[in-house]
Amino acid sequence: MPESIPPVDAEALARSRIVLDRLRVLAGDGGVLPFDRFMEVALYGKDVGFYERTRTPLGRTGDFYTAAHTTPLFAQTLAQRIRTIRRALGGSSVFWVVELGPGDGTLAEGVLRSLKDDPPGLEYILVERSDARLRETRDRLRTSSGSISVRTAASVGSLGAFRGVAIGNEFLDAQPARRLRWHDGEWHEVGVRVRDDRVESTELPVERAVPGRALPTPAGEPLTVEISPAAEGTVREVADHLVAGAAIFLDYGAEETELVRGHPDGTLAGVRDHRFLANPLDAPGTADLSTFVNFSRVRDVALASGLVPGPLRSQAETLGAWGYPALLDAAVRAAPTAESRVRVQMASKNLLFGFDRFRVLELAPPSSAAKLGAGPKEPSTDAGR
Repeated sequence: MPESIPPVDAEALARSRIVLDRLRVLAGDGGVLPFDRFMEVALYGKDVGFYERTRTPLGRTGDFYTAAHTTPLFAQTLAQRIRTIRRALGGSSVFWVVELGPGDGTLAEGVLRSLKDDPPGLEYILVERSDARLRETRDRLRTSSGSISVRTAASVGSLGAFRGVAIGNEFLDAQPARRLRWHDGEWHEVGVRVRDDRVESTELPVERAVPGRALPTPAGEPLTVEISPAAEGTVREVADHLVAGAAIFLDYGAEETELVRGHPDGTLAGVRDHRFLANPLDAPGTADLSTFVNFSRVRDVALASGLVPGPLRSQAETLGAWGYPALLDAAVRAAPTAESRVRVQMASKNLLFGFDRFRVLELAPPSSAAKLGAGPKEPSTDAGR
């Protein structure tokens, strides 16, 4: 945790007051909202949510950075995996790369530069709900797409059936999540109460069903778990429209058993100016909010939707399997000076060790799974739950 809460500038505070006003209206006379409703407004509220700000929240000058910001080798390695998948499907003349939540476009830019000389038929589709981030991504991609067509879509569902690869890099963790807390022998819904110029945590009766996998059996109390109907809905939506290819989700998270054992207080985090907030509810709309991805639930949803999950692996292991070491060696050899070689190596170290909590799950329709050699190579630690 930081020694002090990162300061909030006057403009951000003004936006936060608007977020608070919207929360009050949604909460009504009771003044209370379930956590996922709060998270939806704080992150994606039209014109005022964290991701709707004009100033980018991503990159070293923003509030946090992703693996794509550490080194271009991340995007190059992902592009290599996309190329492998396309070849395995027979080099179809029509092949879409669908990126969910492209943010500031850094990953898209790197992937497009790597694929620009591939055979024709590639199309890159940006699925982004934030108008501000979409404008930022479009500006970034003006000179990097080459002959590859780039277009936008409001949702995966609006695309219709497609062949290709869907990418979700640090996407699922930022989807609105429900928080449920077990104590005194029963589950309670965690919500927020709007008070004057702040929000505070509170509890509500559990009135909404928890679909799919049952909540874990607590070994002790209290226990807080997070589930994201929005994230799970995205997996279903991809499954409904991806007829050939793969969906790749890269995010921080774990199997449910590990989350319950290692994070009994839950995994909610708030980040501003690259520092974790002592109170994630501080000044809503001015900080990123996220929860660890429960990959056990994601896998369950994928299976129920007709997709074949591959093994859940660390991001470093996955990048290694996709050819990262050879790309790193080539980048080091191509560096013109000793100083630039060190920069390449340090960026690589940050990627491989700074994202140690990140996992990668690849999902594929059955016909594609056979061609890609997909499917679990080892049993899930949550199997049979």
